[in-house]
Amino acid sequence: MKHSVPFLYVVFFLFVTTNPLHAQWIQTSLGGVFVRTITLSGTNLFVGTSGDGIFLSTNSGTSWTPVNTGLTNIFVNAFAVSGTNLFAGTEGDGVFRSTNNGTSWSAAGTLTNPYVYALAVSGTDLFAGADGDGVFHSTNNGTSWTLVSTGITNRRIFALAVSGPNLFAGTFGGGVFLSTNSGASWTAVSSGLTNTDVNALAVSGTDLFASTAGGVFLSTNNGTSWTATNTGLPPGTPVRFVAVSGTNLFAGTDGDGVFRSTNNGTNWTDVSTGLTNTVIWVLAAYGTNLFAGTNGDGIWRRSLSEITTATEGPASDFPIDFGLDQNYPNPFNPITEIGFRIADFGMVSLKVFDLLGREVAALVNEEKSPGIYSASWNATNVGSGVYFARLESHGKYQIMKMLLIR
Repeated sequence: MKHSVPFLYVVFFLFVTTNPLHAQWIQTSLGGVFVRTITLSGTNLFVGTSGDGIFLSTNSGTSWTPVNTGLTNIFVNAFAVSGTNLFAGTEGDGVFRSTNNGTSWSAAGTLTNPYVYALAVSGTDLFAGADGDGVFHSTNNGTSWTLVSTGITNRRIFALAVSGPNLFAGTFGGGVFLSTNSGASWTAVSSGLTNTDVNALAVSGTDLFASTAGGVFLSTNNGTSWTATNTGLPPGTPVRFVAVSGTNLFAGTDGDGVFRSTNNGTNWTDVSTGLTNTVIWVLAAYGTNLFAGTNGDGIWRRSLSEITTATEGPASDFPIDFGLDQNYPNPFNPITEIGFRIADFGMVSLKVFDLLGREVAALVNEEKSPGIYSASWNATNVGSGVYFARLESHGKYQIMKMLLIR
């Protein structure tokens, strides 16, 4: 039976929206997985996991679909995009290629070391970094590979990056190496890099950032020299990844969440509010959002505009409160995601009503522990217009307005 909502609820909504809740991260519907890599291909967002294969979202993370047909190894560490080709590097079966946006995969040649942790594209060249043998090079979309590691003294390759004619390789224990001839030869470029366990590399204009087990380092001269840029990061914190979005840098740490810098890493600010898993393996800026891949809790999302305007401290400074977050996307068609927070253990109800107060969807009706959650609403069976999401628990409720446009 459908129930009506008293008009008082709508009045209450108009009142609470004058005091918006603080911005924070929201877990997407892809939860419970160990994320290792994220990449963008056109309007598609791909996620590689440790043990669950590859997932695809075509709606900015609102919903996810596994795309593993033909993939014989579901431990995926790296992605690369070259034209209409998408490549995935796996932990034990080498590289796979998809020519149809992940609908199907096939092995891309054979590597003498199939443990691939990094991929990079430079023009028509494809490079794969392996744990133990160094760098492999393909000029035919992975059909065949050549080992190109002359000069690399540490061949545990965990990161690759391209900057103009330069190819950089980050190693675990040996710092950074540079090639200016498509991998034919390499030179060590680690002066000033006091931690040589390199997890990832990122290029921002003419600047190169290294995420290491001892923080972030910056080179402004193609790796000739490096400077630590860790002010504001917890001392000695391992950094897994640095993402670039315009003039903003974002660092994902191994246990301390996400940090932001607006001055090339000179200073960092904690922007982890809402993250319940602070072990961040990868970050990606896409559209209006920043996505974070966690070690066991899947993908989280936060609006870039919220991060760049928010002032906040460590996530632990903010107790979990009760309330609804604005759905995303909004307006939407036909799927949207509704974030909500629960302060105390108990029964939780999240329902959707139309303008006449008629219930059109029951999204949540169960006991939940304190925490941050999200629920998806597929509005395929209702018409365009204004709808209201109503969250209730322990006698408290909050209502949020949504707009469906077809």
